[in-house]
This record gives sequence, C-alpha cells and structure tokens, in this order.
Amino acid sequence: MFTGTLNRLLDKVVGPPYHMTFMSTNIQSVARSPSLVEKVCEQLAGLVRRDLLKDQGWLPTERELSSQLGVSRNVVREATKRLEAQGLVEIQHGKGIQAVDRLHRPLNDSLSLLIPDVADRLRALNEMRLSIEPDAAAYAAERATQGQLRELRRIHEQLESALDMKQAVETDCAFHHAIAEASGNLVFRLVLDSLAELGHASRLRSMNNVGMKPAIRQHAAILKAIEDRNAESAKKLMRSHVLAAIKDIELPILKKKRIR
Repeated sequence: MFTGTLNRLLDKVVGPPYHMTFMSTNIQSVARSPSLVEKVCEQLAGLVRRDLLKDQGWLPTERELSSQLGVSRNVVREATKRLEAQGLVEIQHGKGIQAVDRLHRPLNDSLSLLIPDVADRLRALNEMRLSIEPDAAAYAAERATQGQLRELRRIHEQLESALDMKQAVETDCAFHHAIAEASGNLVFRLVLDSLAELGHASRLRSMNNVGMKPAIRQHAAILKAIEDRNAESAKKLMRSHVLAAIKDIELPILKKKRIR
C-alpha cells in the first residue's frame, strides 16, 4: 500500500515518466547459462590438461564419452570439434580422439591470410621477438630447473654437431622453444609456438645467408648466462641475438624507428 501511494505521489509531482524510470532501474540482466556443448568442452579440456596432455594420450571413444557425460553423441561431436579448432585434441577418423599440444595452431594457420607478404610476416615476427624473447631468457636464468638447464645444454650440443641446414634450423627452433619453456611463463611459449612455422622460415633464411656458426656462438653465450643465473646478461645477449638475426635476413626494421 505504501509503495502504491508513493508512486501516485511521484506521478503527481514529476509525472508518470519518473514512476516508470524508477521501476526500470531495478531490472538486472540475466546471465546466460553455459550450453551443454560448452559444459562438455570445459570438462574435456580439463581432462586433457590434467591427465592426458603430457603423454598425448587418447580420450574415450565418442560413444563412451556420450555415456559417461550423459549427453548425446552430437553434443560430444560438436564439443570435440571446438577443442580440435583450439588445438587441444586431434580427431583421427577410424582411430579416435587424441590429446595434443597445439594451442598455437589457430594463429599459425591464419598468419598467411592476415599478412600475405612473406617479408612483412618476417618483419612482424622479429619485431615481436624483440619484445618477448629477451625477457623470456631473463626469466629462464632465474627460474630454469636443473632438468631444463640440461635440456638446453643437450639441444645446444645438437646444434654444434648438426650435419645439415635442416637439422640446424630445427635445433635452433628447439633451443628458443626450450628457453620459453624454462621461463616458467606459459604465454611466452604459446606465443612463440604460434609463430613456429614463420620462425623456421626466418632461421632458414638467416642461416642460408651467414651459415650456422653465428647462431652457435650466440646460443653458447646465451646458454652460459642462463646457466650462471645471470638474468641481465641473458636478456642483453638474447636481444643482441635477435638483432643479429634481423640483420642476417636483411630486414631493415630498425630504419623505420630506432628501438631502444
């Protein structure tokens, strides 16, 4: 009764629009509940990350997942397709659904469409590397486990003994991947992995121009700084390494704007 009286009083004082506005301000949006497909995606993604991703194991069959989750096979099928697009699983027809570590694939696959010119792609890659890899090396010097240090040393020795350009390029890429892993920052690794194919092309072009020795020498210095836990030196050496790579592939990005 009091509310009705108050509304009538407000209408007389300021008119009906005030009455209507007063009521509408109490209306709140209703949050959308996740769909069945989204819920299944979340559960399967958690399963992949928690139990299967390290060994790239296999998920239960579509029929088994449908039964275990209590949803239709169409829901499971749509969920696994979404996870495949995100790089968490690979659907192998006739075999099953395998857990994989390809979170970088969506960007890798679209780069050639987003940046059609190869030189522009390489330029963008190396500008990005200047922003990320020096810090990754510094964090690796601070955070790398003994196992990760041994892995970096093993990869470097592989580069030193590489028999051909193909093996050298692949080992070079592995070294940078291992540093990103040792940084303890998953985003660093995912960003670099997302550009792995372009990084391969950049290193191939660089080594074709100057050979393998510069990379071996520069990697050795970076590795020593990381092993010595000298973050500042590792950061500085990695920056010099990336700048040298820019010069080696003859991409004059520094002429556009001086990078401090």
